[in-house]
Amino acid sequence: MTKIRMNLHLVSDATGETLNSVARATVSQFEHVSIVYHRWSLIRTRFQLHRVLEGIEAEPGPVLTTLLDQALRVELETTCARLGIAVVHVIDPVISMLQEQIGEQAVARPGRQYVLDADYFRRIDAMHYVLAHDDGQAQLGIAEADVCLVGVSRSSKTPTSFYLANRGVKAANVPLVPGLPSPPALEEPRCPVIGLTLEAAALIEIRRHRLRMIGAGPTAGVVRQDTSEYVDQDAVKAEVLWARRLCAQRGWPVIDVTRRSIEETAATVLQLMEAWHERQRQ
Repeated sequence: MTKIRMNLHLVSDATGETLNSVARATVSQFEHVSIVYHRWSLIRTRFQLHRVLEGIEAEPGPVLTTLLDQALRVELETTCARLGIAVVHVIDPVISMLQEQIGEQAVARPGRQYVLDADYFRRIDAMHYVLAHDDGQAQLGIAEADVCLVGVSRSSKTPTSFYLANRGVKAANVPLVPGLPSPPALEEPRCPVIGLTLEAAALIEIRRHRLRMIGAGPTAGVVRQDTSEYVDQDAVKAEVLWARRLCAQRGWPVIDVTRRSIEETAATVLQLMEAWHERQRQ
């Protein structure tokens, strides 16, 4: 079946992250459509909105919006009605429900979720922490971590740590290398330690891609290191098995990230962190 090409306009008075998330989650459920995204962020004046309306008229397509300013909403709706284009105010149902439950009118202030409050500075602090403690760096600081991710090279420890930092979680990550001792801080850890693993075949492919990206081998862009332990099938299988056994011996839970996105891995890490803290309270 031929894919349908469709324009989708995301109109936000803030950064547009909410709309991006909603669009990704919903569009992914349709297999026979090719979406052309038009992202319009920080739209807070009529002048800025007119630029958006011109774009919608030039390339018509449904509109998802989080505009809160009533005058801008009316103008957007009027133009879309004239063009016969559907427009959805994404957060309206949630705001209406909360107003009813809380008994308070929403303030309708754009970008209010991005205020520089304690939560914001906690995320910034967590990001600095991840930068300082990536890939086993500054091992003495591991004692300050909220969680420590361990695993063999290229097992998604770093991207998962950065994603967690954006949630305000200080995540250290430590590579597990056969023959090398783990950091002393992991002998009696003060935070949950979680292993990340993946199937050997997937790990080899990721490592080969990494080697191509850095121009490994005698010819740039061509990998000629298939016989090295880094990408050798038997060596990698043994390395993955060793790491899993180490985690089992230490009682560290393990997440198989072979078919997980970074978001799914991070969500599982947060669940395991909560379970660890629950056990500590007992």
